[in-house]
Amino acid sequence: MIKVLFICHGNICRSPMAEFVMKDMVRKIGLEKEFYIASAATSTEEIDNDIHYGTRRKLREVGIPTSPRRAVQLTKADYMRYDYLIAMDSWNVRNILRIVGADPQKKVSLLLEFAGLHRDIADPWYTGNFDATYDDVCKGCQALLEQILAGNME
Repeated sequence: MIKVLFICHGNICRSPMAEFVMKDMVRKIGLEKEFYIASAATSTEEIDNDIHYGTRRKLREVGIPTSPRRAVQLTKADYMRYDYLIAMDSWNVRNILRIVGADPQKKVSLLLEFAGLHRDIADPWYTGNFDATYDDVCKGCQALLEQILAGNME
């Protein structure tokens, strides 16, 4: 089973959006039993809160199902639990490494790097632009999934 953890600051906007987008992608190709996909925060600010209404609205608009969930914080043990720890921005990468320590197995990556883009995914909590965030999340998730399926992940 391939285990993917998407990570952002609060675990209410970008990382759960990526979680549900990726779950939808693997479901559509019949591989949902081959993947375990979740999301987490680097901060404690939103712990136990459900996804942001803007994220829920955008996913509903494009027909991606969501389920009630509670924001959780990344733990040091998650490094061994997951195959991929995927950050939404470079600040998240720094915080991930602060929490887990080192990255000797090279599990920590920025989501958009898989799509050949070396930039952050903007936080719609601040921008209000859930459409742009969704577009970036889809680009990153599609590229990540293609690389996993092709076996090109290091």
